[in-house]
Amino acid sequence: MTGDTQGNGRAASARGGHDGRGTRGGGEQAAIRDSATGAGTAGAGTAGGQAPATGSRSTGSGIARRRLGGGILALGGALALTPIPLAGAAARSGPGAGVTDRAANTGAGMESGTHRPTLRRGSAARAGLLQGPLDQLVRDAEAYLADSPEHPWYAGAVLLAGRGGTVALHRPIGKAVRYSAYDEKTDTGVEFPAEQQIAMAEDTVFDLASISKLFTSLLAVQQIERGELELEATVASYLPDFAGGGKQDITVRHLLTHTSGFRAWIPLYEEPAREGKLRMLWEEVPASTPGSAYLYSDLNLISLQLILEKITGRPLDTLLREEITDPLGMRRTRYNPPASWKPKIAATEDARLPWSGLDRGLVWGEVHDENAFSLDGVAGHAGVFSCAWDLAVLARTLLNGGVYGRSRILSEDSVDLLFTDFNTAFPGDEHGLGFELYQHWYMGAMATPRSAGHTGFTGTSLVLDPSTDTFLIVLGNSVHPVRSWRSGSAPRVAAANQLARAVPVRPERGRTAWFSGMASASTATLALPALRLNSARARLECALWWDTEPAADGLFLEASADGQEWQPVPFTTLAPGPGHHRPDPRPHPTGSATGWSGRAWHRLEADLTAWRGRDVRLRWRYTTDQLYVGRGAYVDGLRVRDGVRMAFDAERPRDAGRIDATGWVPSAD
Repeated sequence: MTGDTQGNGRAASARGGHDGRGTRGGGEQAAIRDSATGAGTAGAGTAGGQAPATGSRSTGSGIARRRLGGGILALGGALALTPIPLAGAAARSGPGAGVTDRAANTGAGMESGTHRPTLRRGSAARAGLLQGPLDQLVRDAEAYLADSPEHPWYAGAVLLAGRGGTVALHRPIGKAVRYSAYDEKTDTGVEFPAEQQIAMAEDTVFDLASISKLFTSLLAVQQIERGELELEATVASYLPDFAGGGKQDITVRHLLTHTSGFRAWIPLYEEPAREGKLRMLWEEVPASTPGSAYLYSDLNLISLQLILEKITGRPLDTLLREEITDPLGMRRTRYNPPASWKPKIAATEDARLPWSGLDRGLVWGEVHDENAFSLDGVAGHAGVFSCAWDLAVLARTLLNGGVYGRSRILSEDSVDLLFTDFNTAFPGDEHGLGFELYQHWYMGAMATPRSAGHTGFTGTSLVLDPSTDTFLIVLGNSVHPVRSWRSGSAPRVAAANQLARAVPVRPERGRTAWFSGMASASTATLALPALRLNSARARLECALWWDTEPAADGLFLEASADGQEWQPVPFTTLAPGPGHHRPDPRPHPTGSATGWSGRAWHRLEADLTAWRGRDVRLRWRYTTDQLYVGRGAYVDGLRVRDGVRMAFDAERPRDAGRIDATGWVPSAD
C-alpha cells in the first residue's frame, strides 16, 4: 500500500501530529478518509458559512457535463453552474485575477489556438511569481531536515515550483541516501559513512508510491476517450471473475473515484503466485455498497490495471512507456528502474518485520510497497519511479489541456474529467478521475475547487492549480530510514502555502489593498473609526477577495456601538461576470464569507440603516484555526456613504490614517 492516510483530513498535517500513516497491518496502511468527519469543509467554494447541496452524481454525466458549461461552483452559499477553465484561462484578465501582466503571457489556456507552453527555467518575475515566498518555501522545507519534533520528516527532498511555462524553483535539499539501517532498540538511524552518503540532486529519482495511481488513471481515461473502456461499465464486464464476493455492481467510475467499497488494502504479497493474488482479489467482499461511501483503496487501481492489460493486450509498464512517457519525453519515469540508475535514486526504508510486511533490508532502487514488489514491481497503485522535472512536464501537459509540445496524450474534454468532482455526495472527499481535488491537508493554500493532485506514502506529492496555472512538486524520502519517523503532512502544506502566496493578488484599485495575512490559529481585525450615520440610505461599500479553508476559517463583517459588543452585519457580494453579463448579487445573511471567491474581486455592499442616528464602528474580522489556511482575504476601496454624504473614504489620507489594523497590512500583492 502506498497511499498517505488522510485520517480525518484536517488533522493529518499538524506539525508533530500523527496522521495514521505507517501503521503496519501486513503492508503499508492505505489512505483512509473518514467521510463522516471529512476535512471540516462545507463543500467546494462555500461562502457565507452555508453548505451547498450535495447528492449522488448521476451516471453517464462525464464529458456531457463539461459541454453543458462546466462544473458546479458554490459562491455565497448558492450553487451556480459556471465554467471551470483549465490553465487559468479565466484568470488572465481583470484586476481580480491575481496575475501580473507579465504572467498573463506565460499561462496556457483551454481555448482553441491558445499558446500551450513547454517548460524552461526562469526567474520568479518571468513566471509572474514573487521571489520572497519562494525563498521562504526553501527555508521552510529545510527546517524539516531537522527533528520535527522528534525525527526529521525526510532525509532530503527535491522541490520544484512553477507557473505557466516557467520553472522558477528547482532545489534539492538534504540527502538521497543517508542511512544503511534502522536500529529499533534505540529508535535511531544507522548512517552510512559520510563518503558513501549521496546528496540530493535536481535529477534524483524517487519511488513515487501512490502518485503512480495517477498514471494508471490517465491510461484509463485514454481508453475511455478511444471508446475501448466505458466509465459506467461494470468491472465484471471486462473481468468476469471480479464479480466474486458480491462485486458485480462495481463500475470503472467507482474504481477511479474510490467509491467501490473496497477496503484499503489486502496483503497480496502473502500469496507467492500471481494466481493466488488474483484469487484474493476475486474473493474480496466489499466493505460497503458501491457508490455509497468514499474509501481510498489500492485495490481500485490494481483492478483498473487488470482491465487495462486485458483490453489492450499490453502490460502496464509498456502502456506507461508507449502512451505517456515516450510521447512526453519523460526519460526518467518508469517502472523497475535499471541497476545503473541506483546511484541517482533516493533510498527508502530499512524494510523489516514487524513494521514492514516483508523482510527486505534497505530498499533502494526497488519499489517500497510490498504488494507492488510482489507483483514484480509493476502495479496500478504503486511502482512508478520519476524525478521532479518529469513530473513538472506531466503537470504542464495537464494544465495545457493534454498537450505538450507536439504530443497530445489526452483531449481537453478528457483532461476536464480529471478535474471534475465526481464525489459531490461526499463533501471533503472531492475526487476527479484519479485525481484528488480541494484537499487542504496537503495542498495547503493552493487548495481550491479546481486544484488537483495526489500524494505518495514515501513522501511525495504533486499539486496543480489551474486557476493560477501553478504547479508544485515535493519529492521527499520520508520513510528513510523507517516509516514511523514521518508524521503528518506539514512540509507539503508549508510549501503549498508559500507557492500560493507567491501568486500576487493585485489591488482592485490603487497601489495597495488591506491583506489579512495567512497565519494559522490567529484573529486579525480591520476596524474603521466611529461614524455617526443619519441617512436612511447609509451603506458600506468595498471590494472583497477571499480564499479560506471552508467552514474552518472565515471572514466576518461586524458592527459595534461601544467597541466592545460586536454583532454581524449582513452584506451582499457581486462577482465579476464575463462580457456584459452581471451575475446576481449573492447574499451573506450571517455577515460572513468562507471558502473561495474564485480568485476574483467581488463588489460588496452592506446596508447600515439599522445604525441610523447612532455612532457605529465597523470592522472586518478574519479568523483561522490551528491547522490549514487559504490564501487569505483582501479588502480594498473602503467607503461608507451616508446618503449623499461620504462619511468615510479610505482613499482620503485623513480617513485612511484612522483605520485600526491588527494583523492586517497594506499589500501591493
